[in-house]
Amino acid sequence: MKQFTYAITDPIGIHARPAGMLAQLAKSFADSTVTLTKGDQTVKATQLMKLMNLGVKAGDEVTIGVEGGDEDAALAALEAFMKENL
Repeated sequence: MKQFTYAITDPIGIHARPAGMLAQLAKSFADSTVTLTKGDQTVKATQLMKLMNLGVKAGDEVTIGVEGGDEDAALAALEAFMKENL
């Protein structure tokens, strides 16, 4: 498993539009499982409602984890996504 930590800079945090985009991106890596962790809560990044229920706000740190066959490509894409959108 590979992972990275990211501090959310979007003033609204993870809201509907970026959460949907993140879920779609995570689904595009069929050979890997993508998770997002805030505090002691971990959810699969493909599960939109669970992502939004984490209540991630600006300044919160989240950890993105990727495990599977295409984890290197997924990790690079997810890191770029987070920097561009959140």
